[in-house]
Amino acid sequence: MKASQAATRAEARERPGLAHRSPVLDGPRRRAAFARVAALPGADAIALAAAVLLTRPTWSAAGYAAAVLVVARLAGAHRLRICPRAADDLPWLVLAVVAPFPLLAEWTGGVLVSVAGASLLAMRLVCYATLRAVRRRGWLAEPAVIVGTGALGSEIAALLCSRPELGLRPVGFVDHLAPGPGSALPLLGGLDELPEIVARLHVLRVIVCFPAAADAALVPALRAGPAEVCVVPRLYELGTVVPARYRDEIHGIPLVTLRRGPRRHAIPVKRLFDLVVSAALLVLCSPVLAVLMATLLLRHGRPVLFRQVRVSLAGNPVVITKLRTLTDPCPDTTWAVPTAAGCSLHRWLRATHVDELPQLWSVLRGELSLVGPRPERPHFVARFARTIPRYADRHRMPAGLTGWAQVHGLHGDTSISQRVRFDNSYIEHWSLWTDMVILVRTLATPIAGLRRYHQPAGGKP
Repeated sequence: MKASQAATRAEARERPGLAHRSPVLDGPRRRAAFARVAALPGADAIALAAAVLLTRPTWSAAGYAAAVLVVARLAGAHRLRICPRAADDLPWLVLAVVAPFPLLAEWTGGVLVSVAGASLLAMRLVCYATLRAVRRRGWLAEPAVIVGTGALGSEIAALLCSRPELGLRPVGFVDHLAPGPGSALPLLGGLDELPEIVARLHVLRVIVCFPAAADAALVPALRAGPAEVCVVPRLYELGTVVPARYRDEIHGIPLVTLRRGPRRHAIPVKRLFDLVVSAALLVLCSPVLAVLMATLLLRHGRPVLFRQVRVSLAGNPVVITKLRTLTDPCPDTTWAVPTAAGCSLHRWLRATHVDELPQLWSVLRGELSLVGPRPERPHFVARFARTIPRYADRHRMPAGLTGWAQVHGLHGDTSISQRVRFDNSYIEHWSLWTDMVILVRTLATPIAGLRRYHQPAGGKP
């Protein structure tokens, strides 16, 4: 079996257009990548411009058209699917046309709304007909790999080869088992080679359909690749509750598109949010901080602040600052601070997490985020990365003062594997709304800390 797999992979490397870039594929690949991003927004912009010119070309009408484009984008109506249908887009186009109208009704006539809706639908019909025609000619061929060599993977490969209007050109399989003897596509490699295969062949789409590998091995391989990932859901013959705008299909076989998180705009948006909120919180909390620092100085002397190196985005070290709550700080290799350590003020500060308020300055400077995985010390990062699956994936976003794991009670001497699960789930599903929800829930942390104040368990590290 291993010899046959090796021979198949060697054959794949020798076949032109598979293991090496082909000049014939470069043009379609670039055009396909551009069309995926720009085709529908461009078509909608042309349709709305025509509607404005045909009715009332005023600045208010132009503002309405811009608002329609924004709503369509937020509603997911600009995602170009493998099997596009104007009927599937119609509800979201209606939403995009109607939603901005109440805000601009005083300046925008109802005729413009009607013409805009008709124009958008007509342009979608023209766009999709043109798209299918150019795909059949191979002008928008996206190189794709199929993860899974079973019967379903072979069927999808055959469908893609026989239906060029879907715009996907399968170049081979990725799995631990070789495809059946009737397959026209080669085995390109195992699952651990998927990121290298995607990069080498400039693959734009990965289709996952029940590979032999376990799901635990799939996650890191799919996260490492830059291609868009579509998954055939288990029990795909049954309906799902996934919104229609996030579903796709290949000749009746449903696909669910995975989110490529964290999204490219996430970190800039988080940074702007952090700047505004941390500046406001610093102004509000400055009197409290000043009183606490003065009290610590008078009762315990210098230093008032405690600094420690932690690990944040991409494994980079950052220095966090807290109010000092121990006369003799524990070594960086000590996991938990005993609850009874220090005086009553120290214990109160740790229990309520008020000792972490100086970290708002680190957020303002861009060293930390308000919300994100809590930063850990380098000694424990190295240890947990060896023993906890996907611990290092937490470093895809900046570390935060609070996080999804913390508001679920996972802080201090609690399960690291559960923290990792919550942190990675937060990163995969990040949104600004989630950050705001976590911040609001964090407001209850001091109250919960006071309830634990007299418990004998160890304190947070």
